[in-house]
Amino acid sequence: MEYILQPWPWYISGPLIALVMLLLVYFGKTFGMSSNLRTLCSIAGGGKYSEFFRFDWKAQRWNLVVVIGALIGGYLASNFLSDHSVIDLNPATVADLKALGFEDAGAALVPAEIYDWGELLTVKGLLILIGAGILVGFGTRYAGGCTSGHAITGLSNLQLPSLIAVIGFFIGGLLMVHVLYPLIFS
Repeated sequence: MEYILQPWPWYISGPLIALVMLLLVYFGKTFGMSSNLRTLCSIAGGGKYSEFFRFDWKAQRWNLVVVIGALIGGYLASNFLSDHSVIDLNPATVADLKALGFEDAGAALVPAEIYDWGELLTVKGLLILIGAGILVGFGTRYAGGCTSGHAITGLSNLQLPSLIAVIGFFIGGLLMVHVLYPLIFS
């Protein structure tokens, strides 16, 4: 019998996320990916150049396991737990993306027009990559955390600043898709 791989349903993955959050709250920890970048910069000696990186990074070592787990889990899911089928995009979305120049919209998980090395190593690709990195870095620092930290940990702890940040993330995402993408890729 052939086993067809499927994504985990919400009623399995949702409670698993809730269980992880309960364990983090129980042990007095908070979850977020952007804090790992601060930890890695501190390990690499960033504290010599900026006060922001002068902290006890050893207390955050446990969170680096999250990054390692995300990398290993992503590799395992992509190479062993995926049927490599393409995503089922709405035909209107495919048409909109093709109008913006994304030729293989719906045929691949990520568009080659953005993520292909040939595209990244162009002047436009490098400007987009550097600009996006600056905006994400600034936004993460200004918001006091990343989308995963605010949306998962902050909202689970009923923190108002996290709710405001998540609303801001959604508004920023909508502006990016509906205003900036057409300007950049048309």
